[in-house]
Amino acid sequence: MQVRLADAGDLHMTWTWTHGAQGFGTGYAPAREVDEAVGELTAALPGGAEGAAGMRRAFESGALTTYETERRLARVLSEALWPPGLTDQIRQVSAHRGRPLIRLQPSPRVAQVPWELLTVDADRDIRLIDLADMATTAPASLRRPTAATDQAPPPGRDSDAVVLILDPRIPGFRADSPLGSVLGPPGTDPALLSLVQNHLDAGTVVPPMTKPAEALRRTDLDRNWLSQALRKGARRLMYVGHVSGAPVEGGQSEDVTLHLSCGPETAGLTEPVRTHRPLSAKDLLLGTLPLRADGAAGARLWPAPPRVALIACESGGDLRFAESFGLATAMIHNGAELVTATRWVLPTSFAFHRLAGLPESVRPLTEAVIAVDTAHDDPDPVHRLARWQRHRLDRWRTDHRIEHSPLLWAALTCIVR
Repeated sequence: MQVRLADAGDLHMTWTWTHGAQGFGTGYAPAREVDEAVGELTAALPGGAEGAAGMRRAFESGALTTYETERRLARVLSEALWPPGLTDQIRQVSAHRGRPLIRLQPSPRVAQVPWELLTVDADRDIRLIDLADMATTAPASLRRPTAATDQAPPPGRDSDAVVLILDPRIPGFRADSPLGSVLGPPGTDPALLSLVQNHLDAGTVVPPMTKPAEALRRTDLDRNWLSQALRKGARRLMYVGHVSGAPVEGGQSEDVTLHLSCGPETAGLTEPVRTHRPLSAKDLLLGTLPLRADGAAGARLWPAPPRVALIACESGGDLRFAESFGLATAMIHNGAELVTATRWVLPTSFAFHRLAGLPESVRPLTEAVIAVDTAHDDPDPVHRLARWQRHRLDRWRTDHRIEHSPLLWAALTCIVR
């Protein structure tokens, strides 16, 4: 089923069943109810501009950190945004044809809504993800690169290579700074080391290394290295690190940046931050065309593999803009078929340790990284990630423990063309 939402004062919805199921429908939600519900969600999320204070607020008073307040928020969002008649259709289709896939194209106003959490049966606490797998659809206007306009990527995209960029060191920023480590000291997380070892055993990991710990906190993973790695061909790209969002009110989604190990001398379309030049979505789209006469388009310099994971703060935040030209959509423009990104600022495992008192052996962010890595190796990554999210939701309903809170796992969404 394809669901599309549009902001026109009120929130308008259309849906169409495909692939053997028949039916369509429309709905709308009054602007006041939508704004109130979305406002409650926003108050529950870590605030990007607030930094550490916003993360502390989310843990101390945010609605996503206790089961009862999260359940209430899910009910508020559902009552404001989701037509009950549509749930009835989903149940009917599911009974005859199995679990459906909902491809939802959000409007900017509701781009951060975790649709998976919406309550469809309050008495039994049944959520939308219990009935269906869900993916986010990229804007319909998004086009793929063509040889005539964008110098499309060269052949060689059948490679088995998996490009891993795990917590790269950012020049000018210490490990405990705002752009410091997100995964902790290399070698201290057995589950993460096991993930890398599995790729080493398969012989497909890029960059080359002899020990799993060498994948973490590297200093040589800049945009030029990434260009070379992707142009050789890759099956997957996984990035775990930092993304700096652009203010929605500014309307410039292409200004969102991804942080690699690029020094200030690196050519690019963004200004340096201290001794570091971030890689922006504008870079990924335009490449070096604005910088020199013989420049190349972004799709030529950074051809995206079929599956891309951007596990970083609000890496899918470009869908909040009226014109979506951020990192996730840039990757799809450059050739990706699926991008797993996040709707809001992600708490690190260290944040769970410091703000929720969890022992260091419990690493919720690592578990999310492993879940995405596993999903991207599956023939059906959307279904595999949804299955993991359903498991987390079951644990949340059963034990109400903060490490199973949707504060982290509900931020993840698969964005497809």
